[in-house]
Parts: sequence; structure tokens; C-alpha cells
Amino acid sequence: MTKADIVNEISNKTGFDKNSVQTIVEVFMTSVKNSMVGGDNVYLRGFGSFIIKERAEKTARNISKNETITIPAHNIPAFKPCKTFVNAVKKSTKKSKK
Repeated sequence: MTKADIVNEISNKTGFDKNSVQTIVEVFMTSVKNSMVGGDNVYLRGFGSFIIKERAEKTARNISKNETITIPAHNIPAFKPCKTFVNAVKKSTKKSKK
């Protein structure tokens, strides 16, 4: 599902015009990004959390130059779905596999 699909679905279900819905979706995504860039996690009850994960420093190999490099510790954005979300996905994928 793409952002355009989400905008179309919300527009169809609510009756709002697509331009208004697209603006709302864009503002929501910008708000989440800005909060995370600022170091804050975003919690959406009943859906999940956008969290900042810390990656530890590690060593890696550059095979083409045959040398070892150190990748410094850094933060990455991640999404952690709530339990009901995870369980709903598990149930739907079990049914589709049978």
C-alpha cells in the first residue's frame, strides 16, 4: 500500500476531499519525523510506537580493500507494533497459508 492508496482510502471512508487528506497525512508524517529527529519517541496507543534504537559500535570488513573498519555507534528509527497489531497479522497470515 502506498501513501496515495492511504489517502484514497481515507478520502473514500470519510468523505473529505483528497487534497485535505493528503495534507493531513503529510503533516502527520512530518510531525513523526521531526519528533524522532529531536530525540523523542512517538507512541500511538492501539497501533504501535516509532522508537529510536541505538546500534552499538562494531567492526566490519571491506572485502575489496581487504581491511577492517570500525562502524561507530549510531541511532536508527524503528517501528514497534502493539501486541494486538502483531496478533492480527499473525492470524491473517496463518489463514492465507492454508
